[in-house]
This record gives sequence, C-alpha cells and structure tokens, in this order.
Amino acid sequence: MAAITIDGKTIHADENLCVLEAALQNGIYIPHLCHHPDLPDLGACRLCVVECAGEAEPVPSCMLQVRDGLQITTKSERVDHLRRLAMELLLAAHPEDCSACPKYGRCELQTLIQYMNVSATRMHTRVKGFAEKEQPLLIHDMNRCILCGRCVRVCDSVRGVQVLQYNKQEMETYIGTLHDRLLKDADCRFCGACAEVCPTGSIRDAVNYTATEKRDALIPCHAACPVHTDVPRYVRYVKESRYAEATAVVHERLPFPECLGHVCAHPCEAQCRRGEVNEAISIRNIKRFAAEHDNNLLWKKNQKRLPATGKRVCVVGGGPAGMTAAFYLAKQGHAVTLCEAFPKLGGQMQYGIPSYRLPRDVVDREAGYLAEVGVEIRCGDRVQKPLELKKDYDAVVLAIGTHKGVRLPMPGNDLPGVLLNTDFLRNASMGSPTGLGERVVVLGGGNVAFDCARTAKRLGAKEIHVACLEAREAMTADEEEILQAQAEGIAVHPAQTFEAILGEKAVTGVSFMNVKSFRFDENHRAVIEKEEDSLHQIAADTVIFAVGQRAEIDESAGLPLGRGNSIQTTAPDSAATATEGIFACGDVVYGTKTVIQAVASGRDAASETDRFLGGTGDISEVLAPRETPDGNIGRVEGFAALSRKQPEILAAESRCDNFRMVDKGLPAGEVCGEAARCLQCDLRFQLHPGRIWSDYNTTQKEVSAQ
Repeated sequence: MAAITIDGKTIHADENLCVLEAALQNGIYIPHLCHHPDLPDLGACRLCVVECAGEAEPVPSCMLQVRDGLQITTKSERVDHLRRLAMELLLAAHPEDCSACPKYGRCELQTLIQYMNVSATRMHTRVKGFAEKEQPLLIHDMNRCILCGRCVRVCDSVRGVQVLQYNKQEMETYIGTLHDRLLKDADCRFCGACAEVCPTGSIRDAVNYTATEKRDALIPCHAACPVHTDVPRYVRYVKESRYAEATAVVHERLPFPECLGHVCAHPCEAQCRRGEVNEAISIRNIKRFAAEHDNNLLWKKNQKRLPATGKRVCVVGGGPAGMTAAFYLAKQGHAVTLCEAFPKLGGQMQYGIPSYRLPRDVVDREAGYLAEVGVEIRCGDRVQKPLELKKDYDAVVLAIGTHKGVRLPMPGNDLPGVLLNTDFLRNASMGSPTGLGERVVVLGGGNVAFDCARTAKRLGAKEIHVACLEAREAMTADEEEILQAQAEGIAVHPAQTFEAILGEKAVTGVSFMNVKSFRFDENHRAVIEKEEDSLHQIAADTVIFAVGQRAEIDESAGLPLGRGNSIQTTAPDSAATATEGIFACGDVVYGTKTVIQAVASGRDAASETDRFLGGTGDISEVLAPRETPDGNIGRVEGFAALSRKQPEILAAESRCDNFRMVDKGLPAGEVCGEAARCLQCDLRFQLHPGRIWSDYNTTQKEVSAQ
C-alpha cells in the first residue's frame, strides 16, 4: 500500500491502481467517462485530468499510477478549464435530447453534465447522421457515441470476442464491426457487456427495464422458472462436462431434476434470450442429461440437515407439491409424515403422465430421496378429515392435487363408454381395466388430452380423434405433443364445439359444430360463435373428457373451498388456510397446472410452515461450489448461426404399440455443444455497474467558470 495525498487528504491505496480509481474507492470523486474499473485505461475523454506535484502539465488521473508520496490536486482553475473544454468537445457532437433518450436517468454522461454544469453552446455543433441499427438484443445508435472506447475494450480485453472496433465514415469515427457487418455475421457472442459498460445510450439493450427489473430482464430464464433455478450456472457446468456440479445447482432449488428433465413445461426456454438470435437453448434436455449422468453424491454430501426441532408435520398428498413440501420440512429438522392415498408416491407423475413420457423408475428413484432425509411415508393412507390431524401434529400441509375429472354438462355425458381423463390415465398406469373401445374421441386440447389419446393408441384403439374449442394456434398442448400425436395417426380437430354425445344405450359418436370465434368474457365465461350449418359427427364407441380436473374434497373436510373444489388460502401468496396450522399447496389451491409450478408451491408452503413452527423459513441450500466463471468467453466462428440440437425421438412405427420412452433426450455427443450455445447472460453481472458522482461521499460540485 502507498500513501498519497489528494486535495490535502492522505489516503492509502494499492500500487496496482491508477490515481483515479484510488480516489473513487476512497470516496473522492473525479469526473470521468472513459474509465471503468474492469477495463484497461486509455485516457481518451480527458475529463479526469488532475495536477500532480512535480508535473508541469495536468495529467489524466486514469493514466497515473499510484506510488508513495504522490500529491494530487483535483480542482484548480487550469484543471476546471481543461475539463470544461473536453466536455464541450464531447457535447458538440451529441444529441440534445436527453429526455427523449431511452437511457434517460441512467446515463453517466447526463449526470456528469449536471455535475459540471456545462453545455456545448460555445462550440460549433454537428449531427453525425448515423442510422440507428437494431441488432438482436441490442440497439446501436452511434449518434450518441462519445468514443470513450469502453465497448471496444470490454469486447476485446474482458470477453476476448474482439468484434467491435473503431471505424471511419468520411470525417466521423464510430464504433462498428469489420466491414460494418451485423453482429450476427461478425461472430458476436451477445453477452451484453458492451451495453453494460456504455456510459450513454449509444449501445443499449433492446428491452427496457428499471433498476429493480434489470436482473430479471437480462437473465429471463432464471426469472421465468417458477423455482428460479440458476439456469446459466448449470448450463455452463454441462458445457464443461461437470454433470455432478450441474445437477447440484438444480438440486439447490428442486428435489426432482430428472423427472423435470422429462416433463417440465420449460417456461425458461420461452424467455431464453438466445431465441432472439436464432433458437432458444434446449434447457430442459440439458438438465435431463446432467441428472441422468450424475451419481448423486455431491449434492447429497452438501445438503442441509438441521437439528431436530421436536415439531411434527403431516403432509397429505404425495404428488410433486406434497413431496417437495415434505422434503424441505424434513431438512429443516421437523419430523414429517407423508400420507398418500395411492400405492406409490408421485401423484400425477405416477398416475397421470404416461410412462412413455416419464418412466416410472425415474419417479420411484427420485421419490426415494424423501425417505433418505427422514420422511415417514404412508402409502395407501387416504385422509378423509384433515382437521383431525391437528390432534397429533403441530402443522398439516394439504397437497391432495386434482385427481377428479370434469364431466361437461351436455347430452349423453353419462352414457356407457364415457370416461374421465383422470380415471382413464390412472387405470392405464396401474394396469387396471380402462373400459376403452376401438374408436375414441378425446374432448380437450391440452397436454392431458393428448396423454389420453396417445395412451389409447398404445392400448390398442384403432381410430382416435382429439377435438377442442380452441383454434389450432391457440391449443394449450405443447407443440411437440400435437405433432407426435399426429405422427402416430391421431386426428386433431381444432375449433369445434361439443354439441352432444350420441347413442341411446352406449356411445355411438359425438356431434360437433365448427367455431368461428372463441373467447372468454370478463367473467371468464366462454363466448362462442358457431359456423352456421356446420353440424357434423364423428363415430365413436368411447369418449374421454379431458377438459379439466378438480380436487376430491368437499365441505365435510371443514375447510373453506373455492372454485373447482380448490382449498382457499388466506392470501394469494400464502399457503395458510383459515384454520391455524393448516396449510395447502399445489393444484388443490390454484387448479391443475404444471409439475414445476407444483414444486414451486411446495417450496413456498414448506418455508411458510417452517416459520409457523418457529423456524426461519430459509430452505435455501448451497450444494455446488461457488465459482467465478471465466468472463473471457472468446470468439466462436458462426456462433449466432449455431442451431439448436434436437433430441432423439423414437420413430412413430416403433412406439405406437408400447409404453417405451418416446423422447430419448439429447445424444451424448450433442449436449455439450448445445450448452455452449448459451449466451451466459449472467456474466454481465460480474462487471461493475456504471457509477455517477452522487455515488461518492464528496458533496462539492463543479461550478461554471465566470
């Protein structure tokens, strides 16, 4: 450490620092624009000039190395004059439209203008005349560029990508790429570092956000995940073939990564920023591959196990929400008993989602983690009166799911041959008789409808139709489910009303009308406009309702119930019910949704229940090493054009008569390459954010020379 004096104040600073950074770190503000703590200095803006004892002329403080005994003066008439002149030259070619700039309020140049109280009125102003370029994820507006060079330096020295450079157009210098190619064609990695360090609105994100929204806006995969898994972190581990570390990262937020690797609704992929470059990262398949190739030693070794609290909790329901709640409550030190009505744990993962999508050995293996953390499991134990559990337990968590199908009020809905989705899929999973015929019509357009249709195909049905109210583009089923069903010979009929189920003593068909328009009004009632004279029929001996599910519970349970037999909680963001010590989570609270949402609900319920029992509610864990990733990502030729790797799908003719797994996931030789397509959006947050004069202790402001 060296002792230097700045404006009469002695400070101690690392000799590896420049005087400017040493001053800033000690709360002494010196105006600057081209300097950034993560970048090599070049002294371009000349705003940070200071007087140094022994030097004849003022020098840029960013180019002056700290050494013992330096005596620095940051304010003098000569220094003020040079700074004002430098700022006026910068402003002469900068648009005077701060309030219209998208970076208004977050612009370092704007705040520096206010600090120095300067304008370009003495200078001959000019307009650069560059056309604004909207690239994937970024906007380049070189009219606002002040040539501080931060973007070039971060791209070159920090990221190692080296696609930005100084170009010249007639008399104007600007930042661009070689031969002015688009960023996609110049091998840009779209890491966003250039936008992060730009002090003006010259290079900025295409998406607008506030300071509090920034992280969610720039790492949307993390924000979109209901349990907020650290997607960039585990994808990076997979790229490095470190599958144990990758799976440990996933386990920090959810107990069943392999199950979710098969059936997660992957909302993260819909928000993936790579999708704006070409195609989103195959995040779910990357997670699945890591989980399949992990020996599960690392995360188990590091997992939390708090001392016993003496508190007893009963979790009712062994689906993903209930298993999650039980898993984390046991780790918090509570004695947890899980009561499940069916013979095995898993809920809809065991009895709803077909095994060709989610193998049962995967469900059983990950359900086994509960016993390993001390959960007492009671399968075949149906709880009829949950309030009575309060006699023996300090808290009760209800996660009974929605296992009762919905029968639409329409003619013929009770004829022999009419089945409900939940009963049909559960019987098929358990190997029990299903009552299935040879000609099947499934009513509904979601994933469950296609689960029913594709299961019927595998059970031997000869002709299968899926019909729904929604237009083809509005169907709620995953596109892959629809396409795979069609490849298996299942007919899909969108935009159809269900007029009646035909037959007298048994189902003989279904009558439909074409839908011209379909929407829900403000009271969530369906408003349907039918096409005149479009009545038609499809012959069938079996009709399966797949239009919704509800909980098997009624008022006798003693709890306030809402729409669809849902259990009401005291607030939308709470798991607590009106009865003290009784909590609820999962589908029974909000209706049938996804496995990942059920896991998120189970986590929240565990945290809230733990607080009720006197704990902190902190169920967070660190299971993987906390490492600082290498920010030097380098240049990759053709990076923007790298296509999404596709999973291996069993051919239709090989899968229609059996329940073998259809989607085999990413091939081993492709997964690391797919992970390498990630933009690594989180690396941006390793860079220091822009700093303005009000961030420092100094309160003295520059005043204009008279």
